[in-house]
Amino acid sequence: MRTIARSSNIKSKTNHKKKFAFDAQAFLDSAGVARKVKEFKKAEVVYSQGDAAQSVMYIQAGGVRLTVVNEVGKEAVVAILAKGDFFGEGCLAGQPVRIGTATAITPSTVLVIEKGEMFKVLHEQHDLSDRFITFMLARNIRIEEDLIDQLFNSSEKRLARTLLLLARYGKEDQAHGVLPKVSQEMLAEMIGTTRPRVNFFMNKFRKMGFIKYNGGLQINTSLLSVVLHE
Repeated sequence: MRTIARSSNIKSKTNHKKKFAFDAQAFLDSAGVARKVKEFKKAEVVYSQGDAAQSVMYIQAGGVRLTVVNEVGKEAVVAILAKGDFFGEGCLAGQPVRIGTATAITPSTVLVIEKGEMFKVLHEQHDLSDRFITFMLARNIRIEEDLIDQLFNSSEKRLARTLLLLARYGKEDQAHGVLPKVSQEMLAEMIGTTRPRVNFFMNKFRKMGFIKYNGGLQINTSLLSVVLHE
């Protein structure tokens, strides 16, 4: 009887612990004084380059494009983000202003977390801290891969890799295969080439069965062969 009672007591404590364990998604989905949910229309600016950097953003639905404009007015697309991605995290590292512009590429829902609140929960809530660190490490790896890609790969390979990344290839926890609405001009900016070159390679990929247009641009994982081909 004591064994049964002890087992029952342990199970009860375990369930109690699980019940009150911090739920990162529940926090991110909630709204409060130091965090609020904002809705953005397609093409609406989330923040502009030069704005004060006072919060971290988390995409609950939709997608966001990050761009940077240089001194002579040339714009470059540096990232396309989707549901589950953080952005604007530079404020945590001491960035006083935004170094780029964030724009919704589809109707989007964004959670805005004030910098002080983000610091607080990163110290207190390990679930969220682990999730955020994992995201930042993955972002750092992506930046290094982008640099290598830009330096050593052809524009055809860069386009194939970009399409696979936009289609969330390799992310098991998210739906993948269908791209968000991205223009050929935007793809050209992302890989550092011209729109006619992008159009040429897109037609080539379509003829080879790597992509198809069926209510949207669908990416076949066989496109990976272009990236791996020497």
